[in-house]
Amino acid sequence: MAGGNRTSIFEFLLWGFSERPEQQRILFLLFLWMYVVTVAGNLLIVLAIGTNTCLHTPMYFFLASLSCADILFTSTTVPKALVNIQTQSRSISYAGCLTQLCFFLNFGIMDIFLLVTMAYDRYVAICHPLHYTVVMSRQRCTLLLSACWALPSLIAMTHTFLIFRLSFCSKKIIPDFFCDLGPLMKVSCSDTQVNELVVLVLGGAVILIPFMLILVSYIHIISAILRIPSAQGRRKSFSTCGSHLTVVALFFGTAIRAYLCPSSSSSNSVEEDTAAAVMYTVVTPLLNPFIYSLRNKDMKGALGRLCRGKVSLLWGQ
Repeated sequence: MAGGNRTSIFEFLLWGFSERPEQQRILFLLFLWMYVVTVAGNLLIVLAIGTNTCLHTPMYFFLASLSCADILFTSTTVPKALVNIQTQSRSISYAGCLTQLCFFLNFGIMDIFLLVTMAYDRYVAICHPLHYTVVMSRQRCTLLLSACWALPSLIAMTHTFLIFRLSFCSKKIIPDFFCDLGPLMKVSCSDTQVNELVVLVLGGAVILIPFMLILVSYIHIISAILRIPSAQGRRKSFSTCGSHLTVVALFFGTAIRAYLCPSSSSSNSVEEDTAAAVMYTVVTPLLNPFIYSLRNKDMKGALGRLCRGKVSLLWGQ
């Protein structure tokens, strides 16, 4: 059965953001604005870090990588959705759907791994400052970043291969605005038990374990902040940690809702799933530049110099 009618499947139809025609123009403008702001904001971070030698430290090294991943993550889904709204077409080819799925999973998992790495970096910097330069050496940072890029690719290709072996019958409307694991399994007429088991096992490993590691890191960081004698210093640190944890909770909460909490095929459930997907695919990449940069004095200074053109174009110096 697997693959028996795959050759007759040339395209899927995406549910989109909404079925109401009167909302399409508003949704197009809203998501176009969010996409442009996301790309511009994250690109400015990469340029500011790359052109400012004072920011060539592990923390900003990982932040620049997160910004690159966010640009790529958002670009796998939003442009196609915008084209579909503008052309009033919901179609996506079978090959295009699997390609989108693979890249979406790759950059989404990369985001998760980078968030864990950044939390670990802050934990070492705040809780073990005397050992920071030894623990976060150039070699270890390179190794961590390499793992953040390599491991997601393996996981994404595993999921994509398992979807590839499924066959799809006449019901080809994907209940989402992009190709994702859950919606594709819902429209398959093959047995998806293996896929569901792999999603549960790998999903738990890729989402829950990093989430717990981030929480543990921030618990230690908050404990260290409580020992700061200055009340003003504590308030500033709590404000920064609070904003970071808000974005982490939003990203992981909606990702857990999408991958680890199965939903029905009803219209209300599809709308809820789409809303959750928008949160972790569009909203969190939009918020990251503001959360991680505009609350940081060094980053604000670097962005100001970049906008005024007072930068050095030498990355490695």
